[in-house]
Amino acid sequence: MFIFFKAQAAAIIATAVDFLTTVILVKFFGCWYVIASAVGTIAGGVTHFSMSRKWVFGAADGKIHSQALKYFFVWGVYLSISTGFVYLITNYGGINYILSKMLVSVLLSISYNYFLHKKFVFK
Repeated sequence: MFIFFKAQAAAIIATAVDFLTTVILVKFFGCWYVIASAVGTIAGGVTHFSMSRKWVFGAADGKIHSQALKYFFVWGVYLSISTGFVYLITNYGGINYILSKMLVSVLLSISYNYFLHKKFVFK
């Protein structure tokens, strides 16, 4: 259970990196929210991989290339799903992109990320 809580802490930190990147790109650089969301997700993904490998799952002694390939496969699917749903919810649901991103991030973190990272990437 302790690993689950460490995973959630890492996810919160990575999400903060993700959201800050997204908001900064939109508000200060005039970037389209879909592109900003994707770039934010990339920044958060790199943060999360580093934290998960070293701190959450204690898998720093594993082969980084294998872990990175698995992680970025899982993460690439996450990126596609996340970006797509942020676009759909914002564009067709009329919800602010930040709220859309929050909703999608929470749902995917609980239903997708933790289990695949624990059972597949860092096992």
